[in-house]
Amino acid sequence: MRIRWFGQSAFWLAEGAISVVIDPFGPMEKLTERGLRFAYLPIRGVAADLVLITHEHVDHNAAAVIGGTPLVIRATAGTFTSPVGEVTAIASEHDDAAGTRRGPNTIFVFALGEWRLCHFGDFGQRELRPEQATAIGRPDLVFLPVGGGPTLDGVAAAKIAQTLNPRWVVPMHYRTEAINFLEPVDTFLGQFRQAQICRLPRSEFDTGDVPERTGAPIVVVPAPPAGPTVP
Repeated sequence: MRIRWFGQSAFWLAEGAISVVIDPFGPMEKLTERGLRFAYLPIRGVAADLVLITHEHVDHNAAAVIGGTPLVIRATAGTFTSPVGEVTAIASEHDDAAGTRRGPNTIFVFALGEWRLCHFGDFGQRELRPEQATAIGRPDLVFLPVGGGPTLDGVAAAKIAQTLNPRWVVPMHYRTEAINFLEPVDTFLGQFRQAQICRLPRSEFDTGDVPERTGAPIVVVPAPPAGPTVP
């Protein structure tokens, strides 16, 4: 499976001829007008069969930037039929106050080829509720926000990763040179042994590029995106 990180929580995933985009972002003028830095390159020239939107914030919900004729599943809970098969959309909150400050968030779980994937969007609860963990099941790969602020911080994110116990964890939604309003990935990585951390030289990689776990999950850290964001 090929995976490309566009920045923030936006990913392109492909297995064979099928591709999925999660949480694409569009123009970021609204953020920059507030003095926030968001300097990831625009997503252009990317098509997909399925687009998943975890919540309706501008740095996550720009389904219109994705080409082709994808099925779009937007910020909702339920079970859906899609080009990749069944998609489970699990209700959660974007904050630790039952969604009263920042609204709802969706955790998406689906299979792509042989892999079971879970993307947490902007999950902001203090912890995962038992019924949410049951609905997620045992994923192979989990995408987790780790940058604090309106979402999980590094310590809370690591606890969820250890609870779900996947093969691989990919941190997202954290401070890089392109972002100035989140915390860096360091606190999250500090919760794991060095042998569990796999830093990659590029923002695009294949599951064959990363080691298999020998006990605990492997944390896969793609390089922050650089250059044209076209798979």
